[in-house]
Amino acid sequence: MDTTSSCEGFTLFLLILHLIILPSVSASSTDTTNSTQRISNGDTLVSSGGTFELGFFSPGNSANQYVGIWYRNLPGRTVVWVANREVPITNTTNFFLTVTEPGILVLINDNSNRTIWSSNTSRTVQNPIAQLLESGNLVLRDANDDRPENFLWQSFDYPTDTFLPGMRFGWNFVTGLEFYLRSWRNIDDPAPGEFIYHLDPTGYPQILLKRSNVTLNRFGPWNGIQFSGLMNAREDPTYFLSFVMNENELYYMQLSNNRSPLSRFSLYHNGVAQNLTWVDSRGWVVYVDVPGDICDTYGLCGANGVCNVGNSPSCGCLDRFVPRDPEGWFRADWTNGCVRRTNLSCEGDVFRRYSGIKLPDVRFSWHNPSMTLQECRAECLRNCSCTAYMQLDISRRSGCLIWYEDLIDIRIVSPNGQDIYIRMASSESDSERMNGKILIASLTSVIGVVLISLSLFLWLNDGSQQKDSDLTLFDLSNISKATNNFSINNKLGEGGFGPVYKGILEGGQEIAVKRSSKDSMQGRDELKNEVVFIAKLQHRNLVRLLGCCIQGEESMLIYEYMPNNSLDVILFDETKSMLLDWEKRFHIINGVARGLLYLHQDSRLRIIHRDLKASNVLLDSDMNPKISDFGIARSFVENETQAKTRRVVGTYGYMSPEYAVDGLFSVKSDVFSFGVVVLEIVSGKKNRGFSHIDHNLNLLGHAWTLYKEDRPMDLVDASLGNSFHFSEVVRSIHVGLLCVQKNPEDRPSMSSVVMMLGNEGVLLPQAKQPGFYTERDVLAAHTTTSTNAANSTNEITITMLEGR
Repeated sequence: MDTTSSCEGFTLFLLILHLIILPSVSASSTDTTNSTQRISNGDTLVSSGGTFELGFFSPGNSANQYVGIWYRNLPGRTVVWVANREVPITNTTNFFLTVTEPGILVLINDNSNRTIWSSNTSRTVQNPIAQLLESGNLVLRDANDDRPENFLWQSFDYPTDTFLPGMRFGWNFVTGLEFYLRSWRNIDDPAPGEFIYHLDPTGYPQILLKRSNVTLNRFGPWNGIQFSGLMNAREDPTYFLSFVMNENELYYMQLSNNRSPLSRFSLYHNGVAQNLTWVDSRGWVVYVDVPGDICDTYGLCGANGVCNVGNSPSCGCLDRFVPRDPEGWFRADWTNGCVRRTNLSCEGDVFRRYSGIKLPDVRFSWHNPSMTLQECRAECLRNCSCTAYMQLDISRRSGCLIWYEDLIDIRIVSPNGQDIYIRMASSESDSERMNGKILIASLTSVIGVVLISLSLFLWLNDGSQQKDSDLTLFDLSNISKATNNFSINNKLGEGGFGPVYKGILEGGQEIAVKRSSKDSMQGRDELKNEVVFIAKLQHRNLVRLLGCCIQGEESMLIYEYMPNNSLDVILFDETKSMLLDWEKRFHIINGVARGLLYLHQDSRLRIIHRDLKASNVLLDSDMNPKISDFGIARSFVENETQAKTRRVVGTYGYMSPEYAVDGLFSVKSDVFSFGVVVLEIVSGKKNRGFSHIDHNLNLLGHAWTLYKEDRPMDLVDASLGNSFHFSEVVRSIHVGLLCVQKNPEDRPSMSSVVMMLGNEGVLLPQAKQPGFYTERDVLAAHTTTSTNAANSTNEITITMLEGR
């Protein structure tokens, strides 16, 4: 007979007998409970300072019950820990939580006397109690001993999806216990989901975010101050960081500075991880957001590749490296990464310093905490397998970290990046001369652009016939012939600048000719503006300028021809819109977003378009979008964020409130216009002139109403039927509404927009009320002042409006 099993069975019998006769005593309004009390549904424990509360709750729309801990006095219910996350309570109200005399916390089904969940301990005490601490930690201890080292059990050792100040994040090698986060399955189910956030001790410690066994994101190794490589992190003043690493334990900890305990790091069910702090006037403020952008994607650019979110495309090779698969690289397939352009020989190899980067994956590395940087270099040089080295602890300027494999998952994070020394062949050692060549090349490029712009500016002012090396000067007779003498049959459209014609050059090349209007000084002014800007811009989602024609009174710009015309021509036509399935529409949304991001952040100038609308998005033969018409664009200097004008130019229905009413414009003005375009693409309806039988709202107001009523799919163009990706459509609507929020500060940047559209794992904030969401707005009274307005169907383009 198994005596162990018999003893365990008898003990369980006594436990059940004890629980049957246990009186129901409410534990409300206290932070402790003991073996003579039970916590039933409706009872709670409250921490001594009132910050946290423990009790029963039902998440989301679920009817299941769980024991959890949440912030007590904040709006909503932000749950930070769940006890029985794998075993929900269903179809019963007869359950309770209590402490047994050995010192175990148990959740009991009173109907069946079945234990639903329990804690564990290797020790017993005579008078056990459970206490909810002000830190949010639920502990089991002896009633007469509150020393943390003598706790029987604590919830901080078993985190769910939230990391609180005072928790350890890492490993106890003695007990084998790992402290890590695992997401909920979904917002209605706290069961363990597929995303895991943990401290990987392989090689040298670093934090990994995984989906099952696939690494999605990575924080670089601990550098003595923090985990390196955080692109979008802001300093959180509410806590400081601690890192412990020895043979018994390895963990990271956030310690509160007592000014605010309301700080948390949460891993959501969709794979987004955020570090947040509660600010009374603003709610939860995000200090770290992962993934922050596309370059947070693990290993996106392959071995020895480097990701720079400011570039298009984002992936490139480290200096002195070239693509391993040039053809694949051209197709934006970066999986094969990069190789050194000169092979290593071991003997005579040198090291090149790369600064401002997120350090590579350290799972195949070696470290020594006491070496100097010079000793680290010597150690790497002695081993032909060593590929790179760096100083380990930047706070103490000591330690050595060495890599032995290809360098994976590098990105530009200047100014928060670190230095790494990468092994190179001796022929690559002349870095100073190479840097000189790069500098000369850069200066030549800049001077060339300035000369082009200056020359074109002079042409547009005095009609000079000078020749330019980059932009072709077309002869008037050739353009006249190409457009059939500017025939009405060749006319594509007209704006405030003048008409646009289709033309075919003698060689067969199709072109679009923008001809300055003889009747409008605005046309020539816009033409000047467009030349100055577009000569400096190169992006696949911007229309390409081929050249110009300056002769006599004629001033024309020649562009690549877009066979599918402008977006509005197809989108708002009941028949033609059938050509735009959801895949094409989503492709157009993303393309326009990338084009705007280039203008706002990545181009040589920081450019505000000021007239983004469906008619200024042109479509090539493959429906690739190209932003056009830079006639009223403005450039900003590096530190300039906003400007004011008394000449408001743009189009009603697309203009942001602050620009239309007060003449204030910024990158957020373009973001508003982009949001309108997104909602138009999804719905197939124009914002201005939109009507609905149930209300007098415009398209923005209609979309906002459906969003609040959780009916976003009612906005979708009926011509799409059911052939679309639900999550992409809902995300596009949500992003569109974020972009058209009334306050510019609430709108996301275009870099955030691109990231939100391209990553379903990003948790989107709640959208606030749009600006100009009613059909009748304050601007209606001002339309009569637009004396030179150019009209198109349901559009009014403002050319002169006194800003207030």
